[in-house]
Amino acid sequence: MRVYKTSEVRNIALIGGAKSGKTTTAEAMLFEGGIISRRGTIEDKNTVSDYREIELERQNSVCSTLMYAEYKGKKLNIMDTPGFDDFIGEVVASLNVADTAIMLVNAHNGVEVGTEITWRQTTKNQTPVIFALNQLDHEKTNFDETLRQLKTQFGGNVTLLQYPLNEGLGFNAIIDLMQMKMLKYPDGGGKPEILDIPASEMAKAENLQGVLIEKAAESDESLMEAFFENGTLTEEQLEKGLKAGIIARGLYPVFCISAKKNIGVGRLMEFVCSSVPAPDEMPAKLTVGGKELRCNAADPTCLQVVKVSVEEHLGEIAFFKVYGGEVTEAMDLVNSTNSGKERISQLLFIAGKKREKVERVCAGDIAATIKLKNTRTGDTLNSAKNADDKVVPIQFPSPKISMAIKPKNSSDDEKLGARLNEMHKVDQTLLVEYSKELKQIIIKGQGELHLNIAKWYLEHLDKIPVEYIAPKIPYRETITKPAKAMYRHKKQSGGAGQFGEVHMLIEPYTEGMKFQSEFPVRGTDEQKLPWGGKLVFNNCIVGGAIDARFLPAILKGIMEKIEEGPLTGSYARDIVVNVYDGKMHPVDSNELAFKLAGRHAFREAFKNAGPKILEPIYDVEVMVPAERMGDIMTDLQGRRAIIMGMDSEGNYQKIKAKVPLAEMNRYSTALSSLTSGSGTYSLAFGEYSQVPPDVQTALLKAYEEQEKDEE
Repeated sequence: MRVYKTSEVRNIALIGGAKSGKTTTAEAMLFEGGIISRRGTIEDKNTVSDYREIELERQNSVCSTLMYAEYKGKKLNIMDTPGFDDFIGEVVASLNVADTAIMLVNAHNGVEVGTEITWRQTTKNQTPVIFALNQLDHEKTNFDETLRQLKTQFGGNVTLLQYPLNEGLGFNAIIDLMQMKMLKYPDGGGKPEILDIPASEMAKAENLQGVLIEKAAESDESLMEAFFENGTLTEEQLEKGLKAGIIARGLYPVFCISAKKNIGVGRLMEFVCSSVPAPDEMPAKLTVGGKELRCNAADPTCLQVVKVSVEEHLGEIAFFKVYGGEVTEAMDLVNSTNSGKERISQLLFIAGKKREKVERVCAGDIAATIKLKNTRTGDTLNSAKNADDKVVPIQFPSPKISMAIKPKNSSDDEKLGARLNEMHKVDQTLLVEYSKELKQIIIKGQGELHLNIAKWYLEHLDKIPVEYIAPKIPYRETITKPAKAMYRHKKQSGGAGQFGEVHMLIEPYTEGMKFQSEFPVRGTDEQKLPWGGKLVFNNCIVGGAIDARFLPAILKGIMEKIEEGPLTGSYARDIVVNVYDGKMHPVDSNELAFKLAGRHAFREAFKNAGPKILEPIYDVEVMVPAERMGDIMTDLQGRRAIIMGMDSEGNYQKIKAKVPLAEMNRYSTALSSLTSGSGTYSLAFGEYSQVPPDVQTALLKAYEEQEKDEE
């Protein structure tokens, strides 16, 4: 396999909604590029891209797949991405390294939910976009309506570069406004016959070409001057203007294709080779320290791992993009994240299951390697000269759904934990943690489908039967007024006994409070609790009623009860404990006795101090079409939400609210149902707040019943 220079590389991501034809388009591109000799189909389960067992079963993409094709002397790195929002992490990773996105749009369905969702990601990344209107051979296709929707949704920069001459079942001809020719395709697609534009179409074509030329001229001041002077642009000037406009997102060209019939795909690839930016023509990538990386082969070697996957017979494989210098086999590099050393054992160009060895990979290119020891997605590998440079990490979306997971067979506990950690390495949007507080393994993802796919992997590939249950809510317990209590622990059973008596006053803690206890404070131990809030332990003992050596034991007993609150077993917080009196025995008093006395005294005082349960409140942002606002607002209010405000973002409305976490279980499913899949949301922890009295009563009753069942 030959080595490609930076200027010969084009990195494109195929994005769009489910069933828009991304995988079929990739198949046609590989066929046009000579990588495959026969085009596979999703129905026949033989495409290069969707080759994993889960994808064959579902007949849609679950993972992004890196492929390549050689065309017109250029290497096209093609990333086929999933269309469902549950796998948006795969789109995010692909757009992180793509220099241009090709947005596939189903021309008989128009702009769909998946189109809008992936568009938002290109906006965040400022990725150049080309629209490819696909399935123009469908009997219900409507090119004009789809174009109208594109312009309405994405603005006036959507610009025709082609339009179909006879859309529908007989679709076989395209008017190309850049070449000003008609491309007529034979049955089965492939190489078109290049003909003059019919006289009946010439006026329309000339008018649309004028719009295209003017739009291209707007991207460069010198081109605009040439346009005003000559009234048009030369072919070279037009190509220059299109590239500048694409890079600046000032122009989104529209192409016409039927990927299934291989109509228009070769012309799209030709345009990618000639008018889409090479990696060194794109804005610089930044390091964490602000250094610019411009995909220059003369710079020290720098690459970022953008995806890790596990492949049969190969093991763990890491995909990377080179941002500086070049990478060769047997090269030693430094991981800027953990300072570990890695040796590049093999360099591979990947096309699904097809792997070609290459001896060298230049700046701007994308390749893969195997057997990296301690490198994960997002890590940067550098030569020793620039070992500290770290490419800005990929920003994956926060989880939207959480479930508790447990194996159906307790003997699989350890195996499940290890497997979940491996799955997170491959999919950075699948988060796993063991909650000591909740005593549950919590798995977090982008939606119910995302978690169901994870369950499929565990049960079908790893043979670990599992079940999902609603995660417990991490409540907090606190007090609202002062209260006193005493407890005497006395035990005599022959020999040395146990004796310890503790008197304490507890009161609510607030940040910055001044202690005005009725007892003199002789010493203070302020504990910042790991779960938030504080415990302040004041020694108010006078006259040696309790020896100072027993105070740590009393504190230990209190901490044990704080970790398992008296109301619901949840963590307690924000409490001041004043130990002001007690008794001890010269022989029978010991640390265990005072620990137990302190624990029980705290428990009694807590129950008399106006105890309250606090619940986690999350800041939620919901993006919905304007016409769905009423339904969403009603649903949120039914979830005890407090609406904080509303904003508009394009054709969408953004609702900001504060919602108790207890009310957000399976919200992604409810939102999808209410908005027909067009709504999205994000959530982040905000604060803890007291639960309403009726909710507290229900929680106390549920905890009492749980304790009875465990007795």
